[in-house]
Amino acid sequence: MDFDTVAEELYARRPEDFVAARASAVASARTSGDRDLARRIGALRKPSLAAWVSNLLVRSNPGEVEPLLRLGEGLRRAHQDLDGEQLRELSRRQHALVRALSAQARRLAKEAGHPVGESVLREVENTLHAVLADPEAARTWAAGRLDKPLNASVGFPAAAEGAGPKRPPARPAPAPAPSRPDGKAAERQRRQLAQAREAAETAERERRTLREEADAADRAAQEAEERLDRLQRRVGELTEELERARNEHQQARFAERTAREQARTAGRRLREADRRAATAAARLERLASPDA
Repeated sequence: MDFDTVAEELYARRPEDFVAARASAVASARTSGDRDLARRIGALRKPSLAAWVSNLLVRSNPGEVEPLLRLGEGLRRAHQDLDGEQLRELSRRQHALVRALSAQARRLAKEAGHPVGESVLREVENTLHAVLADPEAARTWAAGRLDKPLNASVGFPAAAEGAGPKRPPARPAPAPAPSRPDGKAAERQRRQLAQAREAAETAERERRTLREEADAADRAAQEAEERLDRLQRRVGELTEELERARNEHQQARFAERTAREQARTAGRRLREADRRAATAAARLERLASPDA
């Protein structure tokens, strides 16, 4: 048993099977006397659902890993060279590939018995964008052992804007002056514009509120999952202690029964020795009597 083999097997499992499999691996390592290995295995964190889906994508489609890594290298190189034309082309490939892999991840998760929602897919897509932007993130993702989604902290602003630094954008032609509407039409247009602006602001506030609620719910779910994970690990430790205590209790009961049987045997032998001694003493007294 070695750490890499165990970690590979654990992160290939479904999320609900991870904790029990980890506890079993820890117990096996302790039984073999390798406490350091047991400690390292016990420190492996259960993957979040988004991390599990990202790992599933790597394991189920290893052929997709290398093209994504090469695309990330090209994007980073083009961004450093400020090659606007190449950035625009690579950016189009980036968005197309991320969308395709996200759809593939959704399908794989559903086939594996874990349909995922939009919030999980957003985290998977953030992970893929991080893979494209950061070589260290790319190596971590390619190992297939994520326990939480990656964050795209490095971006490609030039690609996103589709602008090339070598050629300044052409100045747009001035728009023709609109015809002057009559008073009623102008008033109606102002009301419609005000209503549209208010509706847009209301929709944006609702979107922000719902996004905050969704993010808070995701954080609460992650915290609850981590707490459950900690408690399950503690249950595993206590189960092991209980098993050791039961074994010791059985050994103590066996030793107690053995000691009682030995005590009963010794008592019988003592009583027999007492009878023999009393018989011998009586015979000696008779022989020593002058009237004998």
